[in-house]
Parts: sequence; C-alpha cells; structure tokens
Amino acid sequence: MSTEENICPQCSSPYAYSDGHLLICPECGHEWSPEAVSSESSCDSAQFVDAHGTVLENGDTVTVVKDLKAGKDTIKSGTKVKGIRLLDEPVNGHDISCKVPGIGSMYLKCSVVKKA
Repeated sequence: MSTEENICPQCSSPYAYSDGHLLICPECGHEWSPEAVSSESSCDSAQFVDAHGTVLENGDTVTVVKDLKAGKDTIKSGTKVKGIRLLDEPVNGHDISCKVPGIGSMYLKCSVVKKA
C-alpha cells in the first residue's frame, strides 16, 4: 500500500494505519476503505452542485431558490448567503453550513441554492 493511500481524507494526517480491510486515522478517528477513496477522488470536485448544476466551492455566495421554513421563520426565495462551507459528511442530507442573514447558523441542501 502506498503512503499516499495512508493519508487521512478527513484531516490529511499522514499517520493512518491499517486495521484489516480499513485504514484508521489516530488523530481524528476517521475510518475508511482505501478502495472507496480511490474511486471517490475522480469525482470529488463535482460532488457539490447547486440547483442549476453549477459546482459550488467553500466561500461561495449563494442565493436561496425557494421559500424554506426554518422553525417559526421563513427564508424567502432570493435571500443571499455569503461564505458557505461545504460539509465533508452531510448532516441529515444537508451539505452546506452557513449563516443566513436574520436567521443565524444553519445547514442547507445544495438543491435549494444557486451560485450567485
């Protein structure tokens, strides 16, 4: 196994070790299969696309494309959200962590935003 395969995809630690069929990172505790990483790396950049198919990146500004209920509040269509952060591991199907003006910190799905 090459040393490049032993680099943690979560935290980039070079100290990952093999435990049977999985690699384990002692720094962050992430476990992964070396085969899964090699198959994911070819399509990793296209993982986050907005409602119109445009690739999203960390720090982008996006616009909400439809009204969203957020507790008692509603995020109106057309609301701009600056400085998004794309999540490595989705939270309940949500791929974006951001701060929505007037609402606060929350998670959004790529399918309800478009790149501004």
